[in-house]
Order: sequence, then C-alpha cells, then structure tokens
Amino acid sequence: MFSQEEFNNFILENKVIKYFEEPIRLRSGKLSHWYFNWRDIADDVFLLDKLTGYIIDFTKDLGLKPDCFYGVPEGATKIGLFAQERWAKSSLEYGRGSHSLPMGRGKPKRHGIPKDRNFIGEPKGKTIILEDVTTTGKSLIKAIDSLIETDAVVIAAYGLTNWMETGKDGKSVEEIIQERGIPFYYMSNAYELVPRMYKKLKRED
Repeated sequence: MFSQEEFNNFILENKVIKYFEEPIRLRSGKLSHWYFNWRDIADDVFLLDKLTGYIIDFTKDLGLKPDCFYGVPEGATKIGLFAQERWAKSSLEYGRGSHSLPMGRGKPKRHGIPKDRNFIGEPKGKTIILEDVTTTGKSLIKAIDSLIETDAVVIAAYGLTNWMETGKDGKSVEEIIQERGIPFYYMSNAYELVPRMYKKLKRED
C-alpha cells in the first residue's frame, strides 16, 4: 500500500525541496524562496527505482489498471520509462509485444504523422501520464493534448508534487485537467511539505 508519510519523508530526506535566499520565479510567474526539483532523484538509479515503487503502489491503491505510464517530456521522461518497465514486468501478460515503452519529444518534429512528431515510441492503450511538479499545469496539459491525437486513452494524470496554485482564471490544475475528462491525482503537495522542510532546515542550522 502507498504510505503518504513514507513518501513525504522520502521527499524530505532526499532534499527534493530547495530553499533559496533570493526568491526565484516559478513557471506560474510567481516568486518563491522554495523550489521542488525531482531531477536529482531521476538521475540516480536507486532513488528512481524507489520512486517508481511509490508510483506503482499509488496506482494500485487507486484501483487503476493502465497499459502504459508516460512521462511528460522532458522533466518526467525517465520517471515514465522506469515506471512503465516496472509495471510491465509485474504483469501476468508480460511478454513480447505486451507493453510499449513510450517517450515524448521535448520539441516536436515539424513533419510527419502525430505519433512521429511528438513521440519516440508512442503510448498505447490505457495510459497514466506523469508530471514531476505541477504549478499551472501547462506542460502537463500540453502533453495530454498530444496524447489525445494518438490511440492512447488517458485514464489519469499524476503530479508527484502539486504546488496547489491557481491560474489567472482562478482554476486549479485539477480543475483544468478534469475539464478534459481526465482525473488528476497528486502524490504530495507544497502545503504539507514546505512547513516540514522549514522545520528540518531550522534544526540543521
């Protein structure tokens, strides 16, 4: 089973949350002293394996049965690849041709059919799309729209961490994605994590 407390501790212990004396600008345009960066996790095979274990447990707890995991290019590409391999190998149907290994292009090709323009291996079947951090959700929504052009059926979208922000229209990421008929789930959120990271940094001073 997915443990929220264990996952939050994984984030805190591996310093996914960064603090900056001088505020930096988030994708939403807002300034913040806090920044979520999953890149160090994605660059470490051991930690990436741990992360995908949490993703699989989260999926099982939701009762979802995807054919495919797909990471938003480029921030969640490696996360999607590892999650898909792990999920495929756990399947009773695992075998030659049973599961695709999709990867999106950071910059679409100018020519060709949609699957070649946007993907290096397209997602197939019931797909869960993964994003590392959601602020306004623009990258996630763009990736969802590219999937809609294919034969993939997006059954859910995940954010590893949700900033819990709203856009200029007052809508949250969850609301915007649900308008496309897709449920959005986040595995952690800034409201819970930032205060805990602040206390942790204070203790370490």
